[in-house]
Amino acid sequence: MFSFTDSDMFSRRCVWVNGPVIVGAGPSGLAVAAGLKDQGVPFVILERADCIASLWQKRTYDRLKLHLPKKFCQLPGFPFPEHYPEYPSKRQFVEYLESYAANFDIAPQFNESVVSAKYDEPCRLWRVKTTSGGAAAEEVEYICQMLVVATGENAERVVPEIDGLKDFAGEVIHACDYKSGENYRGKKVLVVGCGNSGMEVSLDLCNHDAKPSMVVRSSVHVLPREIFGKSTFELAMFMLKWLPLWLVDKMMLIFAWMILGNIEKYGLKRPTVGPLELKNRHGKTPVLDIGTLERIRSKEIQVVPGIKKFSCGSVELTNGENLEIDSVVLATGYCSNVPYWLQESEFFSKNGMPKAEFPNAWKGKAGLYAVGFTRRGLAGASADSVKISQDIAKVWKDDLKQKKQKVPTHRRCISTF
Repeated sequence: MFSFTDSDMFSRRCVWVNGPVIVGAGPSGLAVAAGLKDQGVPFVILERADCIASLWQKRTYDRLKLHLPKKFCQLPGFPFPEHYPEYPSKRQFVEYLESYAANFDIAPQFNESVVSAKYDEPCRLWRVKTTSGGAAAEEVEYICQMLVVATGENAERVVPEIDGLKDFAGEVIHACDYKSGENYRGKKVLVVGCGNSGMEVSLDLCNHDAKPSMVVRSSVHVLPREIFGKSTFELAMFMLKWLPLWLVDKMMLIFAWMILGNIEKYGLKRPTVGPLELKNRHGKTPVLDIGTLERIRSKEIQVVPGIKKFSCGSVELTNGENLEIDSVVLATGYCSNVPYWLQESEFFSKNGMPKAEFPNAWKGKAGLYAVGFTRRGLAGASADSVKISQDIAKVWKDDLKQKKQKVPTHRRCISTF
C-alpha cells in the first residue's frame, strides 16, 4: 500500500493517522473535531501554540468582547451558558471554548508547528511535517488521507511598510500585542487603522487618559451595534430573508444615519458600496460602534488622514500636518499563513484564502478541507465545520466498508512507525 519515496522519511518519526489531520486548534478546528467525535471518526489536531484558541488567549486586548450576540457565535452542539451576557467577554469566550473541548474530549497536540503539508500523488496520501518547540525539538511526519486546514484567515499579523517607521524612537507594537491603555496614560499614541480593532484600541486608550490619534486612510462603514434594542447583525439577517441585499444595505445606512448622524464630518468617509455587499464582495467588516464615535465627536480621539512618513519623534501626515507622538499601535489586521506551509495551489490562492466563494469554499480535491475562511465570523466557520465533519465521516465509513475492516474508533487513532 505504501510507496514512500522521500529519503528523509526515515530521519524523523512518522505517524500514520487513521483519520484526518486538523491543523489549528482555534474555534474552527475545535468545531470540526467535535463533529468528528460525534461521528466516531478518529483524528489528530495539531496546534503550534501551547493552548487552544491562541489568537483569543494571547493576541487580543483585555477589553475585547464578542461583537455579535452569543447565539451567532456558539459552536455546533454546545450553546453558551444561559448566565453569560448577550456579548460575552474575552475571558468568558475562552472559558466557553475550554468547556467545549472538554465536553467533546478534544485533546490537541500542542507546540507542534506545521512546516509543510503536501499531497503525495503516488501514495494518494497527505504528508504533514511538523516541528515541536522546546529544548528537545522533534520532527514528526503525519501521514493521512484527509487534511483539514483550520488555521483561519487571521493567523499572522500584517505589518505595513511605512516610510521612516524604523527611525521612529518610540514604541511600535501591533494590535495583537496591545493589552490595555494602562501603560499609556498621558501619552500621545498614533493608532494606525480604523477597523473594529483600531476603533476599540483608540477608545481604550481614551478611557485610560491617553491622547490617541487614529489614522483613517480609506473609507469605512460604521454602524451602531444595536438598532432599536436589537442587534444590528440580527436585524440585517432577518431582513435578508425577505428583502434583496441592496435594499437591506440602504435601510442599514438610513438607520445608522438616524442613530449616529453624519459621520463624514468627523473624517469618516463611507464607501460607495453598502456594508453587507462590501462584506460579501471583499470581506471588509463594518465597524460596530461601542462608544468610539462619542469620543471622536468630543475630540478626545483625533481622526487624522494617511501617513506620509515617520521621523524620530513625530509623524508627517498626507495633509502636510506634523504630529508629535510617543507610541504607535498598528491596528493593520491579519492574514492567512497557509501559503507558508501548504504546498498546494489549486484550491487556495496566493493570499492564503480559498479560490471558491462561500458557501463552496470548504472542500477541495484529494481529501483537502478548509474551515474558518468564510469571512463570516464564527457563524460561517460553524456552518462549514458541520459540512466538513459530515463529509469526512461519510468518506471514512465508506472506506471502512470497502476494506471490510473493523477499526476501533476511539481506542487508538495513530500508529507510530
